[in-house]
Amino acid sequence: MPVSGESYVKACFQQLTLLIADETAFQASKKSMKKIVSGSAAAGALAFLLATVWTSAQMPQGPIGIAYQFSHSVNDSPSFSPDGEEMVFVSVVAGKEQLFRMRLDGKRATQLTRDDADHEDPAWSPDGKHIAFVVMRKGLEQIYLMNADGSGAEPLTPAEVKTIHPNWHPDGRSVAYCTDDDLKPPKKNPAEIYSIEVATRKITKLIEGGVNTYPAWSPDGKKIAFRRMLAENNSEVFIANADGSDARNLTNDPAFDGWPAWSPDGTKIAFASNRRGSYEIYIMNPDGTGVIKVANNEGRATAPQWTKDGKNIFFPLCKKVDFSFDCQIYAVKLDAFAK
Repeated sequence: MPVSGESYVKACFQQLTLLIADETAFQASKKSMKKIVSGSAAAGALAFLLATVWTSAQMPQGPIGIAYQFSHSVNDSPSFSPDGEEMVFVSVVAGKEQLFRMRLDGKRATQLTRDDADHEDPAWSPDGKHIAFVVMRKGLEQIYLMNADGSGAEPLTPAEVKTIHPNWHPDGRSVAYCTDDDLKPPKKNPAEIYSIEVATRKITKLIEGGVNTYPAWSPDGKKIAFRRMLAENNSEVFIANADGSDARNLTNDPAFDGWPAWSPDGTKIAFASNRRGSYEIYIMNPDGTGVIKVANNEGRATAPQWTKDGKNIFFPLCKKVDFSFDCQIYAVKLDAFAK
């Protein structure tokens, strides 16, 4: 017989309680409810209710939050060994920029510095025996030299002048560098480019007049490329003779161009530019012609470095990820689309 309204509701709740418990109870409840509501006009509605509740109980609920990247890291400033088998680079450890040495296949990573200073701009010497780098500690910015295994670190430039961006001459006997152009950031200050002889510590001024940074010797040592600021939002890649004479603008673009790096054969110069929005890597001929973008990227790509065989360009790419920033070393195979 059909059940009364009150009994019907009570039965529904009893069966729904069983339903939530487990599937065995659900199957039993279906048989029980068929008997309870047999002949009732509410049978179809109740069956629909039971099916809906059961289906809802089985379906995933939520989401109740948003996942975000929690861990972040900074790796940048690669410089390659003369044999092209290894690189030295910067990695932040416990809040400090430390230098590491690693094979290009990703194996045998070795930490070279472990003190409480920051270490930047590593540059491997042409003979493979030394690494030049910048030590930053308590207001000091000084270029040091150390053995390629991390031992024997000693100052190269005078401590009283803030010096950055070392670049080895191809003969390995001297290092070009510049004075710090960020003494009171974000405003730029005049910066000069010098060369220091490793053996005698004799210093020679090469480039002056304005804001001049990121010196890069050509493979034959006859030219030097560098970045020069022309306005607050405009810098260009310049080239000059080895003694600093006959400096001329190569890029001539209203954007921010800089960080020049010569290809191993001297036929190309890689540089970074924001001429199309984001900072990306480009290459050009040494006379400034034939500008080609190397690859598309999101974020801020700067400071390109050629591998010793000239087939790849490595560069640090920094970008905002969720609530923090990441900097990682990227690589581009220049013959990736060659037929």
